[in-house]
Amino acid sequence: MNKILIYTDGACSHNPGPGGWAAILIYKNYIKEISGGNPNTTNNRMELTAAVKALELIKRPSDIILYSDSAYLINAFTRKWVDRWVKNGWKTSTKKSVENKDLWELLIKYDRTHNIEWVKVKGHSDNEMNNRCDQLAKEQIKK
Repeated sequence: MNKILIYTDGACSHNPGPGGWAAILIYKNYIKEISGGNPNTTNNRMELTAAVKALELIKRPSDIILYSDSAYLINAFTRKWVDRWVKNGWKTSTKKSVENKDLWELLIKYDRTHNIEWVKVKGHSDNEMNNRCDQLAKEQIKK
């Protein structure tokens, strides 16, 4: 199976406000950078969008390691939050509606299609790829 590394990040000026997202996909010696933005969004939506946009580019079931500094994104899968949300009719443990359901549904679909390892990295630290994603996402805010 294909082995793909993905680094993602999202950023937002104010919250909500203008936002940007970015991802870097690495397959063998091939590196692809993607990014985009939204004039009125939240940081969490941009974090999730970065992962969605990266995963939608992968057309065949693959082994993926997805790195993100978003605890919201990573914990949703590693701590099985998404499973509980689906089981509880998209309600949180406090009975509130889960935000960003549209993006979560896409991420769940990709998680079922691929073998994804969700890895939390420390943001704004020494991870070169995470820092590059942060830079690309922030550039999108300016646009």
